[in-house]
Amino acid sequence: MTDPATPRVPDAVRRRRRRIVCVTASVALQVPLLVTLLSVPHSDSGPLAGNSAAKERRLQDVFTAAAAEYGVPPSVLMGVSYQQSRWDSHRGAPSVAGGYGPMHLVDRPHVQGALPGAGGRAHAGPQAAPGKQNTPSSRSVQPADLQRAARLIGVPVEQLRTDPAANVRGGAALLAAMQRELGKPLSADPSDWWEAVARFPGMADAVSANMFASDVFDVIRRGARRTTDVGQQIVLPASPGVKARPADRLRPKDIECPPELSCTWVRAPHVEIGDGEYGNYDPADRPNDQKVEYIVIHDTEGPLPAMLKTVKNPYEVSWHYSVRSSDGHVVQHVRTKDAARHSGSQYINARSIGIEHEGILAQPDTWYTEQMYQASARLVRYLAKKYDIPLDRQHIFGHDNVPSPVGVTIPDMHDDPGPFWDWEHYFDLLGAPLRGRAGRDSDIVVMLPDYETHKPLFTGCKTSGVPCAPHGSSAVRLHTEPRDDAPLIQDPGRRPGGDPSTEDVNDLGSRVSAGQVFAVAGRRGDWTAIWYQGNRAWFKNPRTRPTAIGTTGRMVTPKEGLSEIPVYGRAYPEPDAYPEDVAAQDEAPLPYGLLAGQRYVTQDRVTGTYVDKSGSGSAFRVVQGDEEFYEIQFGHRLAYVRVSDVDVVNGSAAAGAPSGSRK
Repeated sequence: MTDPATPRVPDAVRRRRRRIVCVTASVALQVPLLVTLLSVPHSDSGPLAGNSAAKERRLQDVFTAAAAEYGVPPSVLMGVSYQQSRWDSHRGAPSVAGGYGPMHLVDRPHVQGALPGAGGRAHAGPQAAPGKQNTPSSRSVQPADLQRAARLIGVPVEQLRTDPAANVRGGAALLAAMQRELGKPLSADPSDWWEAVARFPGMADAVSANMFASDVFDVIRRGARRTTDVGQQIVLPASPGVKARPADRLRPKDIECPPELSCTWVRAPHVEIGDGEYGNYDPADRPNDQKVEYIVIHDTEGPLPAMLKTVKNPYEVSWHYSVRSSDGHVVQHVRTKDAARHSGSQYINARSIGIEHEGILAQPDTWYTEQMYQASARLVRYLAKKYDIPLDRQHIFGHDNVPSPVGVTIPDMHDDPGPFWDWEHYFDLLGAPLRGRAGRDSDIVVMLPDYETHKPLFTGCKTSGVPCAPHGSSAVRLHTEPRDDAPLIQDPGRRPGGDPSTEDVNDLGSRVSAGQVFAVAGRRGDWTAIWYQGNRAWFKNPRTRPTAIGTTGRMVTPKEGLSEIPVYGRAYPEPDAYPEDVAAQDEAPLPYGLLAGQRYVTQDRVTGTYVDKSGSGSAFRVVQGDEEFYEIQFGHRLAYVRVSDVDVVNGSAAAGAPSGSRK
């Protein structure tokens, strides 16, 4: 979520912002994660029984049987389900659109009222694009209707919510019904099902509908293999000969967006709010005056309509784009040449693009939908190509990875998108898979837990101190010693009073996440240590199912003779670089130490810069220094050290089995 702190804002405005944040939090759709036992019967309707191998084949067999029963090509049924849910059931939890099960069937009467636990507030299903109606011609925009599916297959509605087998059968029946309504035969050729596939999810505009169909047929052609959220291995064999139509490439006017995405504008204002202060973004001419180097991934911690009101308020913060959860629709708010105020760090704001995702980090099954992941990845690929941004975790990172500019603001830095954001899947969608490049005993490791099976304990999703439902996670927890009962690593910046780190879902003090790269500080049995905020931090890393994988890279370490060097939350220009009419910024090291003998991975070498906004409301003047800094992965967040303080060490690709896989 965007950070409400901006420079020189009056106290009255700050108080008002706190009230807005509280109101936004209070209206967030608090949908509980409904934990339901998976009940997938055999094709002969027998109860769950038999050995584990039989259970692992069961959902695969359900797809085959349902496709045969309703005359749908199996690859079409499985391809649609993959794009809707990646074959996950989410154990009966509804998405923000009210969609259930592997086929993401939308319970529309349920949506029109309220989902269980929503406090009487209704969920929004697939919607028209904000700001305008984008309805395709001669095509229904109703979603895959769970109620209708239940009628088609003759089972109770509740069964389609909780039973993946019934859900898949319902999806197959709907696809067949849509095909007949289009006047088309129940053909065995997947290519004949394009229109039915495009209609299935109920997208609110033709661009999105055709993009969905294009994605389904891409999956059919290349095939897919995945272990679902309940541990079942599902395989869709590749069918490279299947033909598909090119998706409509309708580039919206006056918007910076990939042509295949449905995108609209809801503009953030830039107006004077008093005393020479302007809200709510900074006009610039990037990349001419400042290179764009980062893309920051946020979640809204509330429903999108509330956030759209926020971004239109000149007293509030801003960000460049929002991505809707229900269907992946993209809304732009600020031109990418301008600097939005989204990260809590002016240094990062000046050189980044901020993307908000409609969601609540403690409710991933409800909000972090496949459509949102895919639309966001398309947007990031487009922006990364436009601004030449590397597709790695030191350039594409979360709000929870943004470095605090100074020590006193560390406790106020944000923690979204949280431990349940699937970074590995996201980078797969970006076309830049997270993987290792060295032996298992190399000097550097990349964090890469298996998201579906890696389920560390978290608390506080609903009630403080109460365990969250087990869930796949990108986060890896760190200990002071190589044992499960050892205390967690402490973050003296986040908890300056000395309070211990906790397992709370919002507590970043003792964890790292998938794709982040660290220098190895030791190994002992199944445990590996990394250098983390000046300490040796241990995590469990068994060789049979590793949590981190060896990779290559460069590390920095203090120069010989230096016992400790300062670590910064931004790269400062040297004092001589500031013009006479701009006050030089006082350097403020973070409350950590980088000690002799420690090593931290670096990927970037940058010069110190400062954005001066002391002039008129339209001023965006960059003070460019000559002194250089290395950007390092210092903890959960990034940090900076002076080039003159460190030596660079190349990581060794130690002998051992290749680390491109966890096996």
